[in-house]
Amino acid sequence: MSMQPSAPSDAACSPGSLPCEAVGQHPEFVHLSTIPGIVVDIRYAGPSNFAGRNLYAGLDCAWLRRPAAQGLARAAQWLSTSRPGHRLLVLDALRPQRVQEAIWQDVRGTHMAAYFAEPVRGSIHSFGMAVDVTMLDPQGRECDMGSGYDEMNERSHPSLESRHLALGELRAEHLVERGWLYAAMAEGGFVGISTEWWHFDHGDRDQVRQEMQRVV
Repeated sequence: MSMQPSAPSDAACSPGSLPCEAVGQHPEFVHLSTIPGIVVDIRYAGPSNFAGRNLYAGLDCAWLRRPAAQGLARAAQWLSTSRPGHRLLVLDALRPQRVQEAIWQDVRGTHMAAYFAEPVRGSIHSFGMAVDVTMLDPQGRECDMGSGYDEMNERSHPSLESRHLALGELRAEHLVERGWLYAAMAEGGFVGISTEWWHFDHGDRDQVRQEMQRVV
């Protein structure tokens, strides 16, 4: 699998887009290292992801747009207060369009394509308005969600949790952990999706795509 992002083309760097290399100078972007109460482990910047390799090729993708960053800080604060000792662990944040395109070239035509936004429409990650997160327990261990990050099967689907619980494919304690995560992220203004327990968008997807610059 290639999955190596190339530099954005001149066409890609339209007035409606922002090169990833310029994000650090953009006033609307906040680095994850400045957000209190979270732990950061960007999995696409190393081998611990579905591809087993670094997909960001040296790009600093530990950024969110300001509204999402502020929401994440609120979510972390709520979790700390409501469930002392637990923290949010950020697994992915900004994902430039060039990376999304490189991933798509390799997953299209496979079952994994259902878990990635087709690049023409665009991922909300590419606008800095989506985040992948899980939780750490008081001992610093990842909470057991019943399926792993980027585990692309139906056990990861929030929309199917009741069925999986009834069939014994998920246990009650898995849904409790997911419930805490969902509640914390909702406090920050995030909305989950039906197929990945770890993925959360901030703001309306259509509005984000229409009104915000895409990072390429």
